[in-house]
Amino acid sequence: MTKRTWVLAGILMVVAAVAVFRQPAQGRVGIPAPDIANQVWLNSEPKRMADLRGHVVLVEFWTFGCYNCRNVEPYVKDWHKNYASRGLVVIGVHSPEFDYEHDLENVKRHIRQNDIRYAVPIDNDFTTWDRYGNRYWPAFYLIDKQGVIRYTRFGEGGYGQTEQQIQALLAER
Repeated sequence: MTKRTWVLAGILMVVAAVAVFRQPAQGRVGIPAPDIANQVWLNSEPKRMADLRGHVVLVEFWTFGCYNCRNVEPYVKDWHKNYASRGLVVIGVHSPEFDYEHDLENVKRHIRQNDIRYAVPIDNDFTTWDRYGNRYWPAFYLIDKQGVIRYTRFGEGGYGQTEQQIQALLAER
């Protein structure tokens, strides 16, 4: 084998190993939701999944500079407004894509200017992102009252379906 063939074979082995051992985000439905590990939270004190039992939790991964994230923002705000009193807890995990999105003051400004009232943990080091095995902006993880991930949605769209899932989980005992 030539050196090039060995290099290509090595690359293929690494790619295969990553595919086998890294669980895709979609495959996380049915498992207990990981805790959100971030130390800095805006609009809220830190929350632990164990303390949220009995509530339906929507964990959204977003970043304020993401065009698609800005497009889903009105829906997330409406779900928070319409369902918080019925037991929905929205947690918008801010995981920055670009350098300027790491700046806490920029995140605070966006939250203030856009009247975001739900909890926003700052995930600059992608600790929570990695715990969820997330790969996308925006991404939604709906967690039932027992703390199990029951639904995921990635990217824009599917707002009616996501809202139906929220309603169904809130109706469960």
